[in-house]
Amino acid sequence: MCRKRYIFAQKLYNCAMKTFSSFNKYIEKSIIDNWNQDALTDYKGITLQYHDVARKIEKLHILFEHSGVKPGDKIGLCGRNSAHWAVAFFATLTYGAVAVPIQNEFKPEQIYNIVNHSESKLLFVGDYVAKEINPAEMPTLEGIVNLPDYSLMLSRSEKLTYAREHLNEIFGRRFPRAFRSEDINYHADEAEELAIINYTSGTTGFSKGVMLPYRAIWGNLDFCLDAIGTRIKQGSSVLSILPMAHMYGMAVEFIFPFVHGCHLFFLTRLPSPAVIAQAFADIHPAIVISVPLVVEKIIRKMVFPKIQNNKVRLLWNMPVINKKVKERICQMVMQAFGGNAYEVVTGGAALNQEIEAFLKSIDFPLTSGYGATECAPLITFSDYHDFQPGSCGTPVSHMEVKILSADPENIPGEIVARGTNVMLGYYKNEEATREALDTEGWYHTGDLATMSADGHVFIRGRIKNMLLGANGQNVYPEEIEDKLNSMALVSESLIVQRGDKLVGLVFPDFDEAQSMGFNESDIESVMEQNRKELNEQLPPFCHLSAIQLQREEFQKTPKKSIKRYLYK
Repeated sequence: MCRKRYIFAQKLYNCAMKTFSSFNKYIEKSIIDNWNQDALTDYKGITLQYHDVARKIEKLHILFEHSGVKPGDKIGLCGRNSAHWAVAFFATLTYGAVAVPIQNEFKPEQIYNIVNHSESKLLFVGDYVAKEINPAEMPTLEGIVNLPDYSLMLSRSEKLTYAREHLNEIFGRRFPRAFRSEDINYHADEAEELAIINYTSGTTGFSKGVMLPYRAIWGNLDFCLDAIGTRIKQGSSVLSILPMAHMYGMAVEFIFPFVHGCHLFFLTRLPSPAVIAQAFADIHPAIVISVPLVVEKIIRKMVFPKIQNNKVRLLWNMPVINKKVKERICQMVMQAFGGNAYEVVTGGAALNQEIEAFLKSIDFPLTSGYGATECAPLITFSDYHDFQPGSCGTPVSHMEVKILSADPENIPGEIVARGTNVMLGYYKNEEATREALDTEGWYHTGDLATMSADGHVFIRGRIKNMLLGANGQNVYPEEIEDKLNSMALVSESLIVQRGDKLVGLVFPDFDEAQSMGFNESDIESVMEQNRKELNEQLPPFCHLSAIQLQREEFQKTPKKSIKRYLYK
């Protein structure tokens, strides 16, 4: 990295670095300061005020305490976004236990893998998950707790059963004159103490549990309070679209707004563009946090059809009035996002260039960030006033960022990051930890980028192969390929993304097909059957929309790895 770029990043890191403050104190203070304000709402469902959240946290603490859960024990959470998921998460951290968020769309086998690998003692599950799982596959669990009523689906402990059956009685004895804000006393967390294990996938062979200490959660929160909290009012409404089991949604769209005293709304169901659009209209969120595909679909379906006509094109090209035309169109786009957003933030993948150029041309408040689960997740971000097209912002507070390139402005190199937000390592995986964290504490992202003289980072390619689903879920192609490669007549395969669809490219075993007397039509029929069987084994966001046959073997590197970039 050139000296100028290094000095820029170093100054940013040094100037912003502060002494670590207790994360749980932020939760405690927000609850006390906003005691009678609305906190968590299931969209078109129940609402919990901050004092309701505090009472439920306290009851879960009693459940943990009387069932033998100790600080440091692991507690899994697997369910759709909801107010009660949020309460269970906060109850876990404020007790001093370690939260293990699990994507609710994972297949049962993937849930078992994470629960067993993390050695979780309790598991909170939503209604859908509860119907799918078999407790016998998770022998180390002492109990399974249902969301939203916290009833017991399973108890292998007499103490847990007793605690749940007598929960209200114990609560009443502990707080005979009613539970008040001065009764709150949460776990005093320390900077390096483990807070969350967030798994990058659900399959044993690929599963990496990212160990995030309290300092990393605090580092992200502290930045968001300064960079975004100063822009939106306390008490504002925020719509939670992204999965709370993923760090992007958890940190920016859940933890930060709660601590800021906002009113959070959870969709509680699959966030389709139509559902999201209606929720925007009903809730009028003060900020929109999203993945690019959601923004793209809203623009293409709700905005472009209204403006892509000859009349608008004519007015657009008239110098005298095109400014007013763009202002009107900007207002129209803003209404599509609820009409009240300070800015729209995208992350997780690059926004379509056509959509980005259109939004910038009408001066729409658009910006982007970049991060990784390993950094809980923020690495770079800029307010929309500082947004540069194609960029994902500048290094966030508490983080040092550099590009491993002799000429970072012009020649892409790997992004590496170091600072408060970086993980402790991967749970029970020292080899993977050594590959990701070097001896100087730099986290190697596996992504390629350039950096401008003023510190804006521009992603130029991804060394890693992770794909991003339409609703923010991480899709790991190697896992799908591993299953597909074991199916009939498949010699090798490659999973690619076409828009918001996943497609399997397959080089068939032509020799075997020929020995069986199969023609091309027969092979295609076999592949379609493979696709259906494969999708039954995968969560919905990993489903393949099609399998396409490759006539020739995939081109490979000297290490015999497929050159993925040739097939994007």
